[in-house]
Parts: sequence; C-alpha cells; structure tokens
Amino acid sequence: MGKIVAVANQKGGVGKTTTAVNLAHCVAETGRRVLLIDLDPQGNATSGLGGRPQDAPTSYDVLSGEVSAKDAAYTTPFDGLMLIPSGLDLAGAEIEMSDMEHREQILRSAVSPLKDEYDDIFIDCPPSLGLLTVNALTCADSLISPIQCEYYALEGVGQLMNTMLLVRRRMNPDLQVEGVVLTMYDARLRLSEQVAQEVRSHFHHQVYDTVIPRNVRLSEAPSHGMPVAAYDSRCPGAAAYRALAAEYIRRNKK
Repeated sequence: MGKIVAVANQKGGVGKTTTAVNLAHCVAETGRRVLLIDLDPQGNATSGLGGRPQDAPTSYDVLSGEVSAKDAAYTTPFDGLMLIPSGLDLAGAEIEMSDMEHREQILRSAVSPLKDEYDDIFIDCPPSLGLLTVNALTCADSLISPIQCEYYALEGVGQLMNTMLLVRRRMNPDLQVEGVVLTMYDARLRLSEQVAQEVRSHFHHQVYDTVIPRNVRLSEAPSHGMPVAAYDSRCPGAAAYRALAAEYIRRNKK
C-alpha cells in the first residue's frame, strides 16, 4: 500500500513546490510508482512538469466530484511520474467547499482508493492553512515541511504544526511529521548555518540530513517545464534532491 505525503508550509517562497516536484521526480527515478497532486491554485507544480494537456481534468474536478482521482491522473513526460494538475477553478474551491458536508475529508475520499496503485502520492499544498491544506493533511499519512535557511525561517511553522495537531485530534489521528527539509542553503553565509542549527535544535531527528542548496539550475528548471534532474542531471540541485529521495525511501523502509 502506498503512502500519501502532504508537502506544506503556509509561508511562501520556501521551496515548497520545488521540493514537491523534484522529490516526486527523483523518487520516481528509482523505479517507484509516484503520483503528484497539485492542490495549489497557482499551479506551479503543474507548469513545472510541462503543463497539463488541453481540457485535461484537474484537482478541482476531483474535489467537486466530477472526475475520479484515477481518471484525473495523467502520465507526465517523466518515467514513473503521474500528475493530477491544478487549474484556475481551484482558486474558488475553498469557498465552494465551505458549505459541503464533511468538507475536510473530500480529498481523502477521492484519493484513498489510489493507495494501492502508487508507492508514493505527494500533495503540493497551497501557501496557506485554508481548507485545501486541511484537506491535504486529513488525506495524508505524513507531512513534509520545507524551511528556507533565511531569517524568520521558523516564522509560521509553529502555526502549521498546530494545524497538524488539530487535524490529528479531530480528523486524522495517524498523521505524522515525515520530515523537515532545509532549503535555499548558502554555504557562504553564516546565517544559513545558524538557521540550520536552529531548525535542527527545534525539530531534532525530524530534520532530513540532506540540505537543498541555492542553485541557479533549480530556479531555471521550472521555466523549461522540467524537474531539475531532467533539466541538468549533474547540477548540485539535482544531486541534492536525489539524495533527499534516497533518504526519504530509506526512512520509509524502517
């Protein structure tokens, strides 16, 4: 049975979508069956994997019940990686869902049947703690939270963890912290090391050993509609996300 992992941090610009796309791709590179669900109305994960085919169903269609999650998933150009894309309609989904019965569990009802078809299902959450993110946390087995190695790194993370605990108490008692990923690390800056130490002292063993560096190729790859390991296989960003994928798989074998 596959695992569902929400990738979330309500603070924008922390490498959340970069981590969701590249971790999913690098895990798929190892031969595992991977699905990425783009639940962010901005749709950056979708464009980062080449965009969606014209008239293809979206995660909004899944949430509205018009299309099953299985039928909404399509094959990306990257081996082993499937995608349920985002669309413009998703921007209004939270308003529409607010009046629905069991509104926090809509995604879980739609996606849970796919756990037998995939080894790993990653959900790229919006940069907020609204109903879409709560749906992702209710659906997920665990949470990965990217934290950038910059000033105010821990700002808002406590709120995310409080939301996770609330979801665990009320809707998903099995939800765990999969791990915290340090992103945008610049070895030249003392601040990066200070932030890394602060995050590790706060989250201890939950922090991944792999650190994602600042890397120009990581910034360029999405504009070409490619994960970094497909765009430039030898760059430091590709090496880091492959190492993160290996660490993720290793942790889940324990």
